[in-house]
Amino acid sequence: MYGAELAEIYELIHRSRGKDYLEEAAEVERQVRAHKPDAASLLDVACGTGAHLRRFDELFDEVAGLELSEPMARFAQAALPHVPVHVGDMRDFELGRTYDVITCMFGSIGYLLTQDALVGALRRFARHLAPDGVLAVDPWWFPETYLHGHVAGATATVGGRTVSRVSHSVREGDASRMNVHYLVADGASGVRHFHETHLIGLFSRERYEAAFGAAGFRVDYVPVAPAGRGLFVGVPSAG
Repeated sequence: MYGAELAEIYELIHRSRGKDYLEEAAEVERQVRAHKPDAASLLDVACGTGAHLRRFDELFDEVAGLELSEPMARFAQAALPHVPVHVGDMRDFELGRTYDVITCMFGSIGYLLTQDALVGALRRFARHLAPDGVLAVDPWWFPETYLHGHVAGATATVGGRTVSRVSHSVREGDASRMNVHYLVADGASGVRHFHETHLIGLFSRERYEAAFGAAGFRVDYVPVAPAGRGLFVGVPSAG
């Protein structure tokens, strides 16, 4: 769970790493409108600090977010006061309405570590999707594209604060375990250290496709951005 400061640090460091939220959101819109040109409403599941949601807000008439972490949801809400940002779990949320588009970005779907959990979440998405709606999911890495032992680092300085992030990721069974360390320095507080661990499922393309099918979707895998992992684009099987 993220504290308020860590949510702010998360936002800062990913922007400094050159993540192109605008282009990723635009690619999702292109894929969505190929299926549903008149798509107007969008729910971004696991919206984090709202970086993609801010871009979707420019591309669709009505948007909303869902985020498990309360501090991250508060950060997203502060950035988009006119947009509903709900605190909830992708596995069991209930918003009482449907959307033309549901998205799940940044590999967040991988936090569901089992096939049953993956199918369950996708069924929950289906409950909130219009009959002719479109689901767009940015997967985590496939087992064959994941780099065991991968190390990444970035440093950013904004407004008198310097943040450094270093991560190390290793395969652990059917998941990747990523250890992330942050050093944060400013004149008032000196240097502080934050650490978090992420366990993220390594599902094959075939397992993703089977889960989409079990949840009632016809799905295509599109080998485009975001983040080099491609995009699953699904529509209800009856749609």
